[in-house]
Amino acid sequence: MNMQQLITAGIFGACMGSFLNVAAHRSLHGRKWWGNERSVCESCGHVLGALELIPVISWLAQRGRCRHCGAKISVRYILVEIVCAALAVTILARWGLSWACAIVSAGTCGLVVNSLTDIESSEVLDVFALIPGVLGLLVRIAGGKWAVLDGLGGALAGWGIFAAIIFLSRGGMGWGDATFMGGMGAVLGWRFTLLAFYTGIMAGGFWAIILLLIGRVKWGRGDAIPLVPFLAVGCFIVMIFGPEIFAWLSMRLKFGGVFVVSWPFGV
Repeated sequence: MNMQQLITAGIFGACMGSFLNVAAHRSLHGRKWWGNERSVCESCGHVLGALELIPVISWLAQRGRCRHCGAKISVRYILVEIVCAALAVTILARWGLSWACAIVSAGTCGLVVNSLTDIESSEVLDVFALIPGVLGLLVRIAGGKWAVLDGLGGALAGWGIFAAIIFLSRGGMGWGDATFMGGMGAVLGWRFTLLAFYTGIMAGGFWAIILLLIGRVKWGRGDAIPLVPFLAVGCFIVMIFGPEIFAWLSMRLKFGGVFVVSWPFGV
C-alpha cells in the first residue's frame, strides 16, 4: 500500500464515521437518516452547510460549537470520525484491495454503528445487527460453498452462545447482543467468532476491573456496562490478527479430514 491509498482510506473512513454516527443517533430517536433529510444542529435546528460537514476539520474549525447558535457539538462526532479513519487505514494496510478487505470493511461498519447505539441507549437495533451478516454472506459467495457454510456456522455460533446465556440467566441479557454476534458471526466464520467472543469478553472484563479500581462502578450496585463495544473490539482484533493468533496457538482444526479454510482470511 502506498501513502496515497492509505490517505484515501483515512478520508473515506472519516466520512463513513460521520455517516454512521448520524445513522445510529437518528435511528434511536425514530428519525430518518436517508433520502432528502438534511443535517441540522441538534440545538437550534440550523441546516448545516457543506463547510460545516467536513469530517474532523469542521469540528476543529468551529471549536466544537454550532456556528449559528454557539451550542456545543458533542465530542463524540470527531472521536468517531477519527476512530473510523484509523480503522479504515488499518484494514487497507492489513488486507490490501482484496475480498478480505471488503468483508472486514462491511463488518467494521456494523461494529461501529452497533457500538454507538449500545453506548448511547443500551440498545442494539436488529436491522443494524443483521445487515453486516447479510453483506458478509453475500461476499462469501465468491469463496464458494465452504465459505458460505463457514459464515452460516459463524452466525449460528455467535447467536447460539448468547441464546444459551439468556436461557441460563433467565433473561439476564438482552437478545440484541445475540443478534449482533450472530450477524458478525456470518462475517467472521465459526472459528473466528469463538475467538472474537473470547477476546471481547476478556476486553470487557479488563475494562470492568479498571472501572472498579477507580470507583466508577461498585460491586452490587447494578451498574450496567455496554457489552457490544467490547465484543466489537474482539471482532476487529480477530479480523485483523486472527490468522496470526491461530498460527501462534498452532490451531489447525479439521472437518471430515479436510482442512477448513476461514475464507477470506486464509486460515
